Amino acid sequence: MDSPPEFVQIVDENNKEIAAVTRRLMREQNLIHRASYVLVFNNRDELFVQQRTLSKDIYPGYHDVAAGGVVVAGESYEESAERELAEELGVRDVLLLPCFDHYFEDEGNRVWGRVFRCRHDGPFALQPEEVAGGRFMTLDQIMALSEREPFTPDGIEILKRLQKSGD
Repeated sequence: MDSPPEFVQIVDENNKEIAAVTRRLMREQNLIHRASYVLVFNNRDELFVQQRTLSKDIYPGYHDVAAGGVVVAGESYEESAERELAEELGVRDVLLLPCFDHYFEDEGNRVWGRVFRCRHDGPFALQPEEVAGGRFMTLDQIMALSEREPFTPDGIEILKRLQKSGD
C-alpha cells in the first residue's frame, strides 16, 4: 500500500511562502523549498558525518555533514529540525542553537535552509532508510575528505560559511 504524498513548503527567492506541493512535484520542477540542517558536534568539537543511503532522492550515497531535511507544509524550521534529528539519528531533547539561514542552488536543488547546531556524543539510532552509517570527524578531516569523495554540496557550503564566521 502506497503512503500518502508528502506536501512540502514552497517559497520564493526571498524565502516567502507561496505554495505547498508534493515532494515529487517539487523535485520534478526544481522548486525552491525549505530545509532544516542540524550540525551535531560532540564534546571534542568533532562533527557527525552521515553516509546517505543509495535510495535518497537527491545526492544518493554522498556524505552529509548535517541531519535534516525538507520542511513539510505547515511546519516551522525548528519543528523540522527536531523531527529530522529524531528520525535520522534518534536524538531527542537536545538544545538546538540557530546559526543562520542559507540559500543554496545547483542544477537539481534550490533550497532555503536554516542551520542549527547541537551537542551530542551518541550513541545514535540511525534510520536505515536514510542513513547508511556515520562517524565523528574534525572539520579539517571533513574538508580533506570532500576533495576525494562526494559530499552534499549544500553541506560543504554551510561548513565553509560556519568556518568563516568562527561559530
